[in-house]
Amino acid sequence: MMNTAIKAARRAGSIINRASLDVGALTITKKRHNDFVSEVDKAAEQAIVDILMEAYPHHGILAEEGGAAGKTDSEYQWIIDPLDGTTNFLHGVPQYCVSIGLVQKGVITQAVVYDTNRNDLYTATRGRGAYCNDKRLRVSKTLHLKDALISTGFPFRDLQNMDSYLAMFRSVTEKSAGIRRPGAAALDLAWVAAGKFDGFWEMGLAPWDLAAGALLITEAGGLVADLDGTENYMESGNLVCGSPKVFSQLLQAVSAHAPKVKAKK
Repeated sequence: MMNTAIKAARRAGSIINRASLDVGALTITKKRHNDFVSEVDKAAEQAIVDILMEAYPHHGILAEEGGAAGKTDSEYQWIIDPLDGTTNFLHGVPQYCVSIGLVQKGVITQAVVYDTNRNDLYTATRGRGAYCNDKRLRVSKTLHLKDALISTGFPFRDLQNMDSYLAMFRSVTEKSAGIRRPGAAALDLAWVAAGKFDGFWEMGLAPWDLAAGALLITEAGGLVADLDGTENYMESGNLVCGSPKVFSQLLQAVSAHAPKVKAKK
């Protein structure tokens, strides 16, 4: 399965790299406020789906542009973001990637994040570790949040939790060595797994933003959770992660400002 996912990611990467040579010629549409899709997103996604479905016709698909497809009742589901960081791509900012994850019976078992600009291939199989270009990954050894470089993502579509974000940002700014906002969550998570970032948090992510990256981190020795410290992040889209020591301190810093969930009547 991993070899097939890698083949699909590289095929999508080739489409993205060719298109990056002349972004101005692309057809771009707006899905919603500050959320864009180009013909490249669609072509890359179709290439991934074609390869996966040819190899595994009885699997399910959940993709950013095409939604659910394949066998919806299968115990296997591929979760695909063909171009995470589309806004960066459209502006010529070289921070975007292809993300492919495989969920089996609700558990993420395979992960591929392909950084097309640097030709860095991040892979993980549950129980077998995480790698970048065949080099074993480990999260950073940073012990204290005050020494940590933290990555995040700010809301750009739904702004209803902006006050919570700003409170989190202030808290982490005061407690850490610095914050970065690169703009491609799947690649941010891969960089946490690689020890480039010591931690990451964001709210409102989709499954295709975080499925592959979450497995990379846990297989690299890191921790991943929802804002309440549970493993519900795939459903909620709210995620905190990092090296073991930094994770607990970062979770404490941001969870204090998490939006209050209204009880159902």
